[in-house]
Amino acid sequence: QVQLVESGGGLVQAGGSLRLSCAASGRAFSSYVMGWFRQAPGKEREFVAAIMRSGSITYSRDSVKGRFTISRDNAKNTVYLQMNSLKPEDTAVYYCAADATAVVVTSVAAYDFWGQGTQVTVSS
Repeated sequence: QVQLVESGGGLVQAGGSLRLSCAASGRAFSSYVMGWFRQAPGKEREFVAAIMRSGSITYSRDSVKGRFTISRDNAKNTVYLQMNSLKPEDTAVYYCAADATAVVVTSVAAYDFWGQGTQVTVSS
């Protein structure tokens, strides 16, 4: 069992930056693939970025490549999402998730545990 708590969301102007954190409690954080997803009002939850267990391999959706960076610190049981050059279309609730099996890291259905989400609002 893994408990996930996100923090770092807020209101920022377009072009600004935010750093999201996700603190995990429970056993064996380093055994999980960690992902970030987001959900805008009226839309389905979508994949943003994922990082493999050792942190050496990452994936991200095309629309955030070059702007968002996912990282993890296994010693601190924490995963981060650094978001730069934010755009109004990045506005959403951002969720952290943990995946034990690492089969399809871009799929919502693949993840076993979820945080409560943190709101990110980007004003134009």
